[in-house]
This record gives sequence, structure tokens and C-alpha cells, in this order.
Amino acid sequence: MSGQETRDKLIRAAEEIFAAQGTDGAQLRDIVRLAGQSNPSAVQYHFGSRAGLLDAVMEGRQTRTEQVIAPLLDELAGDCGVRELLTALVTAEASLLADDRGRRCLRISAQLSHETGLRTGRLHPALDGTAYGRLIGRIGDCLGALPGPVRLERLDLALTLIGAALADRARQGLDGTRPLTGEEFFLADLVETTTAFLHAPVPGGA
Repeated sequence: MSGQETRDKLIRAAEEIFAAQGTDGAQLRDIVRLAGQSNPSAVQYHFGSRAGLLDAVMEGRQTRTEQVIAPLLDELAGDCGVRELLTALVTAEASLLADDRGRRCLRISAQLSHETGLRTGRLHPALDGTAYGRLIGRIGDCLGALPGPVRLERLDLALTLIGAALADRARQGLDGTRPLTGEEFFLADLVETTTAFLHAPVPGGA
């Protein structure tokens, strides 16, 4: 088996274990075993560390999302509003609901939503320069009337909301649980709910 094949097996096993056990609770030995590797140090050898393996999982997840979000972003007019931008974002993220691998990645990334860097005003290096990052920047530009700290906090919370909602939908898909609403309605409602959240009046004194 080639080194790349081993890496791919470890990444797929990590997706399954991280989704089921959490990024903090997952045991590397379980990942190595699921990947069919006999060397207990396989993760360290191929990825350097647990964090390196998680980065590889998220890189693959981001690559798949970028393939959807980039053309959607290119089609949007420069003067489009928050709802249209959020529709593109939710559509791209929801594309991962199509299979179990994508569903697992949604469950993993929801645990890492606090690492976007948005609250600091600087996106995480893995997002900076991506279509995802550009789309978030355009949403922020649409909220220019909000005080700076409020805008950053709301954007961060909006992404957390979207991530949590899609992760829960993904969990239902993995568990075979029947959702309360159909997917088309669910995604449309998620866009409307998040749009309303971002446009909510600012409390006095903010």
C-alpha cells in the first residue's frame, strides 16, 4: 500500500471517529485500528500530530465545499444582499449532506466554528483567500451599518448557527432519524432565520 493510500485511509477513519467521538474525545488508536493500520504511530508518521490529521480532514472538507461555493459566488451580482449571499453559503455547505462522508465532516466542523477568526477581524489562514472567505467578507460588507464589534460577533454567531443546524441535520441522516421538515424547506428556513438574525435591531447603547 502506498503512502498516499495509507493517508487516505487514515483521513476517512478520522472523519468517522471524530464525528462519532468528538474532536477532543476521539482516540487516535481507534482511528489507526479503523484504518487497518498495525503501526500505532501511523498518525504521527503521516500527519505529525493529532492536530495535523484534523487539519487534513478539514482541508478535504473545505476543498469539496469550495467546488460548490466558488461558482455560486461568481454568479452573484456585486450589489446582492445578505439573503442571496447566505443562500449561496447554505447551499454550498448543505451539499455535504448528500453522503455519509460529508455528513461526518459537517458534524466535525461544527465543533470548530469558534476557530474561524472572525471575532478578531482576521479569518483563519485556512479560510483567508478562499471563496468561502470572500463570501463571508461580502456578507460583512452588507452589514456595514452595524457597529464593528456587533457586526463581527453577529457574523461569527451566524456561522455557528448554520454549522450547528447542518450538523444536526447530518446527525439525523447518519442515525436514520426522520427530520421534522423536508430538506428544501429546512434550508430555506435556515437562510431566512439567519438573515433575520443578522438584520435584528441593535439594542440601545451598543
